[in-house]
Amino acid sequence: MTALPSQPTFDDLGTPLSQVQFCVVDLETTGGGVDDKVTEVGAVKVAGGEVLGEFQTLVNPSTHIPPLIAVLTGITDTMVAGAPRLASVLPSFLEFAAGCVLVAHNASFDVGFLKRACAGLDYAWPNPPVIDTVALARQALLRDEVRNHKLATLAQHFHAETAPNHRALTDARATVTVLHGLLERVGNLGVHTVEDLLEFTRRVSPQRRAKRTWATGLPASPGVYWFVADGRDAAGQTRRQVLYVGKSRNLRARVRSYFTAAETRPRIDEMVRVATGVEHLTCNSELEAEVLELRLIAAHSPRYNRRSKYPERQLWLKLTREPYPRLSIVRRCLPDGADYFGPFARRGTAEAVQAALYDAFPIRQCTARLSAKRPSDSCMLGELGRCCAPCELAVTPEEYAEVVRQVWAGLTRDIRPVLRAARGRLTGLVAQQRFEDAATITDRLTTFARSTLRHHRVASLAGCPQIVAACRDRGDWEIHVIRYGRLAGAARARPGDVAQAVARAAVAAAEQVRRPPGPQPAATVEETERIAAWLERPGVRLIEIDGEWSWPLHVGLADGELARHALGTARV
Repeated sequence: MTALPSQPTFDDLGTPLSQVQFCVVDLETTGGGVDDKVTEVGAVKVAGGEVLGEFQTLVNPSTHIPPLIAVLTGITDTMVAGAPRLASVLPSFLEFAAGCVLVAHNASFDVGFLKRACAGLDYAWPNPPVIDTVALARQALLRDEVRNHKLATLAQHFHAETAPNHRALTDARATVTVLHGLLERVGNLGVHTVEDLLEFTRRVSPQRRAKRTWATGLPASPGVYWFVADGRDAAGQTRRQVLYVGKSRNLRARVRSYFTAAETRPRIDEMVRVATGVEHLTCNSELEAEVLELRLIAAHSPRYNRRSKYPERQLWLKLTREPYPRLSIVRRCLPDGADYFGPFARRGTAEAVQAALYDAFPIRQCTARLSAKRPSDSCMLGELGRCCAPCELAVTPEEYAEVVRQVWAGLTRDIRPVLRAARGRLTGLVAQQRFEDAATITDRLTTFARSTLRHHRVASLAGCPQIVAACRDRGDWEIHVIRYGRLAGAARARPGDVAQAVARAAVAAAEQVRRPPGPQPAATVEETERIAAWLERPGVRLIEIDGEWSWPLHVGLADGELARHALGTARV
């Protein structure tokens, strides 16, 4: 955590307006449509209130100028007959405006013509910052100061020496006066840099811009940040509430972005207005920042973070321990000797996997407790051949155990038998043109395949007492210690450090983690999946591993393999 300074440093302020070169441009065209042509270009380059240069030329549009436009601008076909084409004018203008902030009155019109001209003539558009004096005037001037925001009205309001007359250079000169008048006005509102000016034209409130100083002093390194608000609880005691938690590779840049026009989310805009400060914690790596973000969100439940209502709730498919085991959807893994498969974020996903297994194997679907010695009433599934009817003692416990073994193998070792079991039914549905029913089964099998991959990614890490791995990051080595699927420690070896020594120190300082029951990790599933994604990145090197981090070959098959095994020659 860090104290919040009251004043920003020079680097944090941005580019002062007094040091910015503005290129104020105006175009005259044959009309206002996108297919019309440019007839004149005028521009004035200014900096610090001084004129640095001017650019003006007529342009031959290679088309007739309508009489109404000729009367309005005074530019006729005769005047432009000997003028250069836009293909010759455009490179000269781009060179004149290079490195400048473009300014225009109703900038979307003028800049739009320039961008389309660059695209049509195969010139690279430099993508400069653009200031629209219309938008700036609407923000800076009160309604009772000017009757409208036309260039002539604003030029008169700011006592321009040059009155606009629909000629490019004249109008550009008038726009320069308007620009300087508006800059003087917004300077009193705390707009002192070109970044402030751009935000001001995009309607970023002064109150929001003023909070940008909260980012001052934050490091340009990975970490987590959280916005807070001071308030009082029911007993009248001061209480600090966490409003929002985030993580970033560059804390300073990310936090600053909340006070600019780049942040457009209404909920976050509300959060920034309510917040009274920002706190942060630096991390050794992006992965550590991701994990810490998840843990802080779980601990504080900030109201402005979007997340599932109960992310800690997971579902599992349990293969029970009884004379005739069955598949049951449960909420917890217990150390009861049963086999567990999952996790599932939604019941619908767990039920789809369960249904895929019921389609492939005649394991019982009832919930009654069955005896291996006394028969009980049977159900319709036994008569249909979809259950081997252990309730009637139609199979011995040993024969039923083989069915259970096949079910568990289909979940944990090779999913291809489950996929192939659906082939006949799918082929029949396609032949009957029952494509919606066939698509339902295909979606179920796809869910099944994806769930097996997720299970093994999580369970393989959950079963490893320790993994120490490293990855290059901009010349440094990010080192992580993972225990039972939980990030237990992180360190960074910088140039000159002995990476192995840093890794040994990270292991010694790492959190002690108890082995969890079943395939459940010692962290949230989301944290373990983030760790798995990092470990699977190219360039990650294993330094040490205690246990076995692997999963079977035939799980989580690709879509093409799914079709080949489940559909055969059928097409849905």
